[in-house]
Amino acid sequence: MSSFLILACVAAYSILLFGVTWYTSRGANNESFYVGNRSSKWYLVAYGMIGASLSGVTFISVPGAVGVSQFGYLQVVLGYLLGYMVIAYILLPLYYRLNLTSIYSYLQQRFGNYSYKTGAFFFILSRVIGAAFRLYIVVNVLQVFVFDSMHVPFFVTVAVFIALILLYTYQGGVKTIVYTDTLQTTFMLLSVILSIVFIADQLNLNISEMYHKVADSNYSQVFFGDWQLKSFFPKQFFGGMFIAIAMTGLDQEMMQKNISCKTLGDAQKNVVTFTFVLLIVNILFLVLGALLYIYVGESNIILQPDANGKIISDNVFPTIALNYLGIFSAIFFIIGLISAAYPSADGALTALTSVFCLDFLGLKENNQKSEKEKTRTRHTVHISFALLLLLVIVVFKLINNDAVINNLFTVAGYTYGPLLGLYSFGLFTKKAVKDKLVPVICLLSPAICYVLNEYSQQWFGGYKFGFELLIVNGAITFIGLWSLTFGISKV
Repeated sequence: MSSFLILACVAAYSILLFGVTWYTSRGANNESFYVGNRSSKWYLVAYGMIGASLSGVTFISVPGAVGVSQFGYLQVVLGYLLGYMVIAYILLPLYYRLNLTSIYSYLQQRFGNYSYKTGAFFFILSRVIGAAFRLYIVVNVLQVFVFDSMHVPFFVTVAVFIALILLYTYQGGVKTIVYTDTLQTTFMLLSVILSIVFIADQLNLNISEMYHKVADSNYSQVFFGDWQLKSFFPKQFFGGMFIAIAMTGLDQEMMQKNISCKTLGDAQKNVVTFTFVLLIVNILFLVLGALLYIYVGESNIILQPDANGKIISDNVFPTIALNYLGIFSAIFFIIGLISAAYPSADGALTALTSVFCLDFLGLKENNQKSEKEKTRTRHTVHISFALLLLLVIVVFKLINNDAVINNLFTVAGYTYGPLLGLYSFGLFTKKAVKDKLVPVICLLSPAICYVLNEYSQQWFGGYKFGFELLIVNGAITFIGLWSLTFGISKV
């Protein structure tokens, strides 16, 4: 596929996206930016959240990782189901009852100002790194397969993408993102379905034959019983459960869209619907991954290894889609890839701006500033976070040596753990804490987890931490908070 045609696809999609942005951002104000005037349709939020949750990580990394971990990722997705039920029936009622705009203001009401700022800080840290991971994988594919041959520096490629995202979230915020995520989810799902169809056609398989081909392959194992492995079922399942709770239920980006629904009932319908659709979509991505490797094997395709002779799993899908399945496959792959790129950062940029403006600057409650002054401040913060994302992505380009999905969940185990501990302690105990010491506990917990992870094989008979490190982190934070309650009366 020529570089010109790829650029044409990017331009056409961007024009369509900006058309939607223009239409939805008319008359938008600060309330539109933060919570979409609390008038979002629940079914649009549910559908659009699929694209925001999957992003480029699922689009590229999940199919590629099948070559190493088979269908083991499905264990994590099954854990998501339970986690999303916790969000729907425990966290959302709390957020609606307190009428929150920023979900971290709950921590202020429950513990105090230091806890509040600590929660907001860990969200900012988590979301900056997570959004950088997600956007990096998409931009890097375009860089490797298109812009390197045109001698365009990686920095410039990232800067252009972030500038586009900045422009279409600049005014409308959540009100715009609810609609643009719907558009992007549609194109992403269309891309993966058509990719499966194209590969099945190349292999001369009908639906029944494709099912048996995948089921009988070496890539279809779902459950793993070796307790020492990261893929051990309980680790993956419960890790997935708490990943869903932390990375969705305790994440302003994801909850900002949910609390933009008119009522709690609508928000709950959104989460439950989204949960089961997400399961089906992830299965599609795993099937695509198996078909990719089956096609590589039967077609005797040689995948380009890295400097250490290791196949780069994140390059498997783009290599096949762009070079072996024909022009239509390449076009739909690029459209799907772009659709994955924008949700990777648009919601994050909006949520980061919201949290900083609401939780650190107190912009909503500041009656000394006019609406115009508040908007000007919000714009400045929005641009600043865009520049920060640019910097983090460029740094990540220099150090990345693993599938991005593994990096994403590893970092999440460290940065979302304190949030998990804070909310668990607040919800399941009535105790007050020494608020000024909460930041210390929340910083110590990830540090302890890092040491445990580094030496787990030596200390625990070969045991390797996986996604369950998030649970351990949350538990250490919980115990640390409990230690701060001595001598303090109950709330």
